[in-house]
Amino acid sequence: MRVISGTAKGHPLKSVSGQGTRPTTDKIKESLFQKIGPYFDGGTALDLFAGSGGLGIEALSRGVEHCVFVDKDPLAIKTIHANVTKCKFETRAEIYRNEALRSLSVAAKNGTRFVLIFLDPPYHLSILPKALKKIDQEQLLDQGGLIVTEHDTDVSMPDKFDTFALWKREEYSRQTTMTLYRSTR
Repeated sequence: MRVISGTAKGHPLKSVSGQGTRPTTDKIKESLFQKIGPYFDGGTALDLFAGSGGLGIEALSRGVEHCVFVDKDPLAIKTIHANVTKCKFETRAEIYRNEALRSLSVAAKNGTRFVLIFLDPPYHLSILPKALKKIDQEQLLDQGGLIVTEHDTDVSMPDKFDTFALWKREEYSRQTTMTLYRSTR
């Protein structure tokens, strides 16, 4: 794993040891960022279920001003800290060990809005629809913002919510699909 483009281009990223995380491959990450960017002009991103932090770090490298990283695994948090430090993004990152839905409630309470939200939970969890519903209810996606979900190809994702709607769906393999939503506000 490495940073594909931007100010931290080429920096290798540590992955979380063990079987609990599945990092987004460099090939998928490069294809994804060509669709959603490839570069950004500021704003705040959320890397929920962050794992190694690869998606949020790529966004920072490509111009997102600030990124909030959230994972409940202590090894993931340690890895994110190491990767953020290696890329010299410490002042532009917040890293929290927390449950996903609880962290969305905290963001809403603090009035935080995101231009970019990455949702890449473990495929065996069925939390993705709940997280999307919470993001919608709390109106956490900024005007013009984008949500990127990575999930098993067998998972059926809704097309529309009140504050965002399906923009693109890309199947990368028999197992991996990206469903992208854009703000409708």
